[in-house]
Amino acid sequence: MLRRFWRVKGILKKLIIAGVFFGIVFFIFFGLIFAYYALTIPDPGQLAKREPVESTKILDRNGKQLYELYDEEKRTLITLGQIPKHAKDATIAIEDKNFYTHGGISVIGIIRSVVVNTLQGRVYGQGGSTITQQFVRNAVLTREKTFTRKLKEWALSLEIERRYTKDEILQLYLNEIPYGSNAYGIEAATQTFFGKSASDLTLIESAYLAAMPQAPSFYSPFGPNREILDGRADTVLSAMADQGYITAEEAGAAQEQMVEFRNIGQGIIAPHFVLYVQDLLAKTYGDISLRRDGLRVTTSLDLDLQLAAEAIVAEQVAASEEKYHATNASLVAIDPRTGQILAMVGSRDYFNEEADGAVNVALGEEMAQPERPLRRLCQRRGPGLPARDCRQETLGNSQNQP
Repeated sequence: MLRRFWRVKGILKKLIIAGVFFGIVFFIFFGLIFAYYALTIPDPGQLAKREPVESTKILDRNGKQLYELYDEEKRTLITLGQIPKHAKDATIAIEDKNFYTHGGISVIGIIRSVVVNTLQGRVYGQGGSTITQQFVRNAVLTREKTFTRKLKEWALSLEIERRYTKDEILQLYLNEIPYGSNAYGIEAATQTFFGKSASDLTLIESAYLAAMPQAPSFYSPFGPNREILDGRADTVLSAMADQGYITAEEAGAAQEQMVEFRNIGQGIIAPHFVLYVQDLLAKTYGDISLRRDGLRVTTSLDLDLQLAAEAIVAEQVAASEEKYHATNASLVAIDPRTGQILAMVGSRDYFNEEADGAVNVALGEEMAQPERPLRRLCQRRGPGLPARDCRQETLGNSQNQP
């Protein structure tokens, strides 16, 4: 058979020989380039030792969040076990349906993206990236669109798949990926958009979050493309049903539900008290540490009493304004046994700029002293990270502790 082939003359034989020759040359050349860049990638073994920037949470005495301080990224690390199954399934269904079967890169996905982008006349357009590749691009490499960066991305993705389990990779991804509005990771995104923990996500909320990472700014629920985001969330639910994660009935029921996103301007509760505590913390730990070290600050404030105090101040000022032309007031509730602050209302309305609402009239000269004490519990937590206890009982005397 082979001898007969070599006796054949004509263009077909020459094309086959040339094709095989150039194929071998290309394979060797590409393999050498890939091997070279594989040697220049960061050590995948260091990923577990990374300490991503985490935001600081200021809580009331019962663990209810009052405010979140962050630098450029809001992030709270959680384990995969703290994320509902439907939230994980939604992400896999829309981003990488073959996540548990591929080895880090999807050849079919790469070919599909090349074909689609070529037909549409785009150098970069439809992506063929797996969840592993997306994690590498966001956490390890830059997002520049160059061929050399893509080679590094493939090499590092293959090595990560060799060193880590699929669940470990999914946990890294869900703690790293950007969702928009400075929220990085699914816990920060859930707090930002829904005002609760990721463990409490519903099916439809999970679909909306899974819809965002492809283009966080474009799919922002606070931007002009809300209807497009709604459509993509429906696409997520349909994909989950097609892939067997949920039934068609469950998808249909979820699509009928109305989703309310938390107003982005409602990110601070008890603002005068929070800023008072923030100032004390910054003087103790420094502003950079406060915004990047993931402190968990438990204060003495009782949020229920705080809300009641705010309502009382608003009601009394409204009555006094008509009778006495008084336009502002403050209220501080202190536990007489411990001196701890239970509620602090610094003005009628913190957000009223015309009335200088941001000025905390509750802080007299004595309470404003920088050496005032602060009782708090600061813990740094995260998957694979040791707890950091930075409890400090007193900073000065023992009165009026927040």
